[in-house]
Amino acid sequence: MVLQELNILNYRNIREASLEFAPKLNCFVGLNGQGKTNVLDAIYLLSFAKSAFTSQDSLNITHGEEMAFVQGVYSGLGDERISGLVEQMTISCGIKRGQKKQFRRDKKDYPRLIDHIGLIPLVMISPSDQQLIDEGSDERRRFMDVVICQLDRHYLDCLTKYNALLKQRNALLKQYADAGFPPDDLLAVLEEQMIEPAEYIFKARTEFFEDFKPFFERVYQRISGLENPENLDNPEVPVLRYVSQLQDRELREAFVRTRQRDLILGWTSQGIHKDDLDMRLSEWPLKQVGSQGQQRTFVLAMKLAQALYLSKEESQKSKDRFAQSGKPILLLDDIFDRLDSERVERIVEMVQGDEFGQIFITDTDRQHLTEILKPNENAKIFHVENGVIN
Repeated sequence: MVLQELNILNYRNIREASLEFAPKLNCFVGLNGQGKTNVLDAIYLLSFAKSAFTSQDSLNITHGEEMAFVQGVYSGLGDERISGLVEQMTISCGIKRGQKKQFRRDKKDYPRLIDHIGLIPLVMISPSDQQLIDEGSDERRRFMDVVICQLDRHYLDCLTKYNALLKQRNALLKQYADAGFPPDDLLAVLEEQMIEPAEYIFKARTEFFEDFKPFFERVYQRISGLENPENLDNPEVPVLRYVSQLQDRELREAFVRTRQRDLILGWTSQGIHKDDLDMRLSEWPLKQVGSQGQQRTFVLAMKLAQALYLSKEESQKSKDRFAQSGKPILLLDDIFDRLDSERVERIVEMVQGDEFGQIFITDTDRQHLTEILKPNENAKIFHVENGVIN
């Protein structure tokens, strides 16, 4: 998958830009607040039909303007949703204040935006990924969901259905909190409808994690240097576990058993919405014992492993009909902060390999980018200042 061209009009602080990219490495350099991340967000928008940073589309329009427009031209596409094989495709997004967002593939509107998810696989790595460690389980479930949704449309349908039913059950529990217990038959109907999507989601997450974990462990070893025989005694051993209530109980019985407690709590205490990823160094919680560098390495390994996992799955789906079709676009936004030079060097060496596809990198330090570009004569570097890209 390769993004050949990107056109931007009034997107955040970028008033106008028309860019042509290299098939492997593209770098954006500039001071903080100049618009580097906004370029990556525009690319993210074309994959997920939404910004990586806000759910309110109007906030992406340049201040004082009434509309924004982002368009990308892609090559190397092979997908079951496209009749026949295509070498080039155009995706565009138009946003106007007070109107519904217009999202198109080759000038044709999508009946549902959900139908676009997964067509252009993409992984974004940014400082906000620290939330995987610092925040609650919502962020870690979202990590799994973003990966699986790009590969399995039925999973996204099940997730949407389950969350809607969960919202109804929670509303019912709150409604009857002061008025007595809600009718069993009403709760039973909701719960029965939740079982099937919950079981599918649990199965999909379990299968994903079993395939994903080896990628994560391998990437962590490469970044940290643990694969070096001289470092075999290093206590920095990453441990990642998938934790779900459905691993040791039937959801239908759990719903019935906890109804009284849920009424007191005012929310549903059992279900796949409580799933989590347990993150540790050896046997110790990562959040408590990990240094900033170790935590950053752990998260980077998760996100880079996400790209490798998608590459494997997409390659199998496309049967390698295009050289890049099985490799997601990788966005690396200011990832070198809080990492020592050796880990930076290992990351740079790794992402330039054949395992990864097209890459977009932002950084404030030209020295980092100079090192990145050394083995890639065809790489491109862009300078960003006050929303102007040269």
